Amino acid sequence: MSMHLEGPWLSTTGKRKGKQKFRNADEARKARELEEDWKALQKKWGLEQEQRKQTRAMKTPTYQPPKLTYRGMDAPRIPSLNNGIDSASATKAEAKVYTGTKIKGIGTMHKSNAVPIFSDDEARDIAHMRR
Repeated sequence: MSMHLEGPWLSTTGKRKGKQKFRNADEARKARELEEDWKALQKKWGLEQEQRKQTRAMKTPTYQPPKLTYRGMDAPRIPSLNNGIDSASATKAEAKVYTGTKIKGIGTMHKSNAVPIFSDDEARDIAHMRR
């Protein structure tokens, strides 16, 4: 399926309306009268004061939270405890070796499946299995 371009009705750019054009002078006069009546009505009901409050609120500076102080910024530096062991070095762990007597060995049953062998009979059974 290919992508298609959609028309300008789905665009989010260019949504501002341009200058309004009237068909004749009579319609332009009526639009001006309606606009004046609307402004008078807003003034009558005190909406002009609300707009002043909004513009004043928009002019106030934005809230700046205080600068954060992190642990140790203003406290004195206390060094870590030195117990004589170099903390940067680590010793290699000892290899894990089976020291018991129950397991005689490890056999391969199928592909690379390792199986512990506990007796000679199990070793023979695994050896005679079909591969």
